[in-house]
Amino acid sequence: GPILVVDAMGISRDSRHKRRATGGRRKVHKKKRKYELGRPPAMTKIGPKRIHAVRVRGGNLKQRAMRLETGNFSWGSEAIARKTRIIEVVYNASNPNYVPTNVLVKGCVVRIDANPFQDWYHSYYGVTLGKAKPETGEEPGKKSDHVQRTLQTRKNNQIIDPSVAEQFKAGSLLAILSSRPGQSGRADGYILEGEELIFYKRKMQKRKKK
Repeated sequence: GPILVVDAMGISRDSRHKRRATGGRRKVHKKKRKYELGRPPAMTKIGPKRIHAVRVRGGNLKQRAMRLETGNFSWGSEAIARKTRIIEVVYNASNPNYVPTNVLVKGCVVRIDANPFQDWYHSYYGVTLGKAKPETGEEPGKKSDHVQRTLQTRKNNQIIDPSVAEQFKAGSLLAILSSRPGQSGRADGYILEGEELIFYKRKMQKRKKK
């Protein structure tokens, strides 16, 4: 009998297979092209760092992250960034299934370890965040007058979002990924603050109710 050859269909980013704006079908007049190819999603998970180099158009390389557990996160209002551990994915607007499976993609909200930021805050302001009443942590005789005056000046100008300060008690912070792990091999982002933090907290509450 005849032998059936099953062609493994590649992922193509063309629009010839789509209908017209009027709803009519298009006549497909040419085959797929190399420059229209797409690749399967990386589905980056949380775990020990594992990155694949993928050869792409022009002989360039993309860093396809398979597993990542740390990232560089910036604290916008304090203008600092620290490398910290990613604990879990808590919200994803594009695909809710990526939350229980902890898939890292650009734009997802993650929970990160607050310790690096807590240590920096203590060294810069002399204040320990995460306590019921923030501790000044002053030790008489351990710091020079100049250092104490510097810390006092910084404390006078110290402003922190109460919603962010509250999160330090649990030892973790909500952040959002701004890099593309499947393209750059990195999971970097920024800490959520102000209106953006309120917005995502509201979205997470709605998702929980469902």
